Amino acid sequence: MASAPQALAAPLTEEQRAELAGLVQDYSPRMNEIATRMWANPELGYLEEETSGLLIAELEEAGFEVERNVGGIPTAFIARSGSKSGPVIAILAEMDALPGMSQAAVPHEEAAEGVESGHACGHHLFGAGSVAAAIAVSKWLKENGVEGQVRLYGTPAEEGGSGKVYMVRGGLFDDVDVTLHWHPSSTNRAGQGRSLANVSAKIRFEGESAHAAMYPERGRSALDGVEAMHHMINMMREHVPQETRIHYVITNGGAAPNVVPNSAESYLYVRHPDPAVVADVFERIQKAAEGAALGTGTEFSVERVGGVYSVLPNDVLGKLMDRNLRAAAPIAWDAEETDFATKLQTTLRKKPALSSVADVQDYSFGGQGYYSTDVGDVSWVSPTVGLGTATWVPGTATHSWQAVAAGGMSIGHKGTRLAAETLATAAAELFQSPDVIEAAKVEFENARGEEFSYSALIGDREPPLDYRLSN
Repeated sequence: MASAPQALAAPLTEEQRAELAGLVQDYSPRMNEIATRMWANPELGYLEEETSGLLIAELEEAGFEVERNVGGIPTAFIARSGSKSGPVIAILAEMDALPGMSQAAVPHEEAAEGVESGHACGHHLFGAGSVAAAIAVSKWLKENGVEGQVRLYGTPAEEGGSGKVYMVRGGLFDDVDVTLHWHPSSTNRAGQGRSLANVSAKIRFEGESAHAAMYPERGRSALDGVEAMHHMINMMREHVPQETRIHYVITNGGAAPNVVPNSAESYLYVRHPDPAVVADVFERIQKAAEGAALGTGTEFSVERVGGVYSVLPNDVLGKLMDRNLRAAAPIAWDAEETDFATKLQTTLRKKPALSSVADVQDYSFGGQGYYSTDVGDVSWVSPTVGLGTATWVPGTATHSWQAVAAGGMSIGHKGTRLAAETLATAAAELFQSPDVIEAAKVEFENARGEEFSYSALIGDREPPLDYRLSN
């Protein structure tokens, strides 16, 4: 394997950094308006029609050329600005909400009137902040005559829909030099770690109905098939690699005890840090399903709902992102925001100091996170780096009503400004640091391995554009 060349970074001058921060700050009022509109009208995965249109309109107004309906996804898009020569730096923009997370922008639990979903993962901030960064970088490139292209990837359905996977599988990142992303959080951090790869699937069994008391011999229970498969899966747990996670629910087990169920369904996930292990364990589960069907006289089918790679971290890029996060203007709350946070924090199990929103956590590399994201697939085809900023009150859990509440007011907006400024300065630094990009690519290739060839864990299925409608 090649050794990484020394990364002779070209940090931004104070003048350049101030220029980019100013561009982000100038756009921040509009960024906050966009985030608020997305928050007030949360749209679920693959259904983000108004949200996607809003982000596209902003980018076109700023001079970007937008390609719509990419990867076979109506709400996915790519916006491009800059020259055809020089590096290509991508910025990801998520946008989908979560079902059943309605919450008003108040520091106590209270559903928003007339709204069922909610941005409990902060993707409204993610999308608006990434657009702000891309517009700032676009202006900076033009005003300073810097060669290169900045791209904003509108990426739908991160929450269980594996939206980015279809974009990666379609080759949409093949010519990208570096990909940047961020995520709302309760802390500020640019450490780089690994996530869990996963495959999610619905395994369905079909049998024969019969009266369970009068004619049980005429029935073939589809629920028996599900339960037999689950029993074999639970025995399998002793014989899978460490860090493997298998979890399931029975989404259809029949309607009445006195009727032999003729259909049943299990919805399950397999997770592990290594995508290859996930693929192997899932293949074993399919064999268990086959055995369960044979033993119960039923038939089975498998629908892969989603599948993502683990995030492949990059230390070269992580240190660059950390440097730019520390150089950005810190978050500062006013009295009203502090009062909101103080009241909301009484509802949290953990209560870190509110002053920590101005701090940046120590940089770390290579830690294992126990979550899954479709950013993982992007990171195996393009050197990728991310960060998190404090858009929530310290101690807030992801996917909670407290996250929705803070994301709907200025606490969320101030954390988003920090993310946008960091992304913009990191991208600008990369545009004038070809040696850093090269070092990141060498590390990337070494981490993937010489024999690596990308193959999506979702297989060849089409995007499940109705997955939120059918659940």
